[in-house]
Amino acid sequence: MKRMHKIIALLMVLVLAVGMLAGCGAEKGKVIKIGIFEPGTGENAGGGKQEVLGIRYAHSLVPEIEIGGETYKIELVEVDNQSDATKAPSAAQQLISAKVSVVLGTYGSACAIAAGSIFAQNKTPAIGCSCTNPQVTEGNDYYFRVCFLDPFQGTVMANLALEQNCKKVGVLTQAGDDYSVGLGNYFTEAFKNAGGTVVPASFQTGETDFSAIVANFKDCDAVFAPSSIETGPLIIKQLRAVNKDCLILASDTWENGKIIENAGDAATNVYFSTFFDENDDSNTKSKEFVDGYKKWLNSDSANLNNNGGDDTVAAVSALGYDAYMAAIEAIKAADSTDGTAIRDALKDVEMTGVTGDLSFDEKGDANKNMAYIKTIDVENECFKFLKTQTIAE
Repeated sequence: MKRMHKIIALLMVLVLAVGMLAGCGAEKGKVIKIGIFEPGTGENAGGGKQEVLGIRYAHSLVPEIEIGGETYKIELVEVDNQSDATKAPSAAQQLISAKVSVVLGTYGSACAIAAGSIFAQNKTPAIGCSCTNPQVTEGNDYYFRVCFLDPFQGTVMANLALEQNCKKVGVLTQAGDDYSVGLGNYFTEAFKNAGGTVVPASFQTGETDFSAIVANFKDCDAVFAPSSIETGPLIIKQLRAVNKDCLILASDTWENGKIIENAGDAATNVYFSTFFDENDDSNTKSKEFVDGYKKWLNSDSANLNNNGGDDTVAAVSALGYDAYMAAIEAIKAADSTDGTAIRDALKDVEMTGVTGDLSFDEKGDANKNMAYIKTIDVENECFKFLKTQTIAE
């Protein structure tokens, strides 16, 4: 009798196990994977986390999609490229091994450039959010992006310096960093072509003592310093020690609360260009995004922490959102999980995003020609929108 009881018990366990496996299979269903190729650590981690937040929020709104008449769950596969171009290819390969159909990212052009060939070789389309260096898409028909480019951004900031009657400008770049060096070169070219004088200088990755370098800028009317969130406050404080009145100009990477928090009272006369302003309500989709995104951020303390500690809507978060929605539009048009089919569909995507109308040119670059100019309100510890500017201005 005991033996019979044991057999019955075993049969019941088997029946339950089979039922659980069947349930899991039914629950899993069809899945399409979207890779997130972003820095979670390293000097670009702050911006990378904000970009990922925008993508995650978009995913929370559109977690599944119809393909071939069937419903597919969208699964996000996140990897950390560590803000390091030498480690980026390995992170990219992780996404390929996970069999993602499309990749979003990255914050930091150097990592995008380093990994681009891997995505192309494996016929996996990538959509950059804020990687602005022209080399990201150059010769790579599998890389797209939703942001404006550095030749435009560098010219915009050079024009701003000229408007402020600056005659002599220091340009401080990070040696070996494609984003920083490239943007510095575009600014220099535009400013010199307008008759201005440029004092160039550079620093090494990981360097924290800029006192000797910024001494070169003591007589400059302004200093243009396209650099990371980590480096920005150090440059601001040490530059103010030798030149308290000059304009400090930067680029999209400086739109992060850590700049204000760590630079403190030294962050006067700081101006930078960026992709989006949360107070611009001219676009209905933009306003809807800002309202919903803020609620989503405040629903989880981890979200706020990754956003820099508050619910300010970073431009890169808006770009992350638009990149995800562009991927959704391409997948719908392709009606497929195949990377090449999605790549082909991306070429014809036209949509109104939260950062403006979006379409891609023959290189995969976004057709955009407007930047937002912002400054730091030291007294109220916040960013302040000044104006929009096109390349012709």
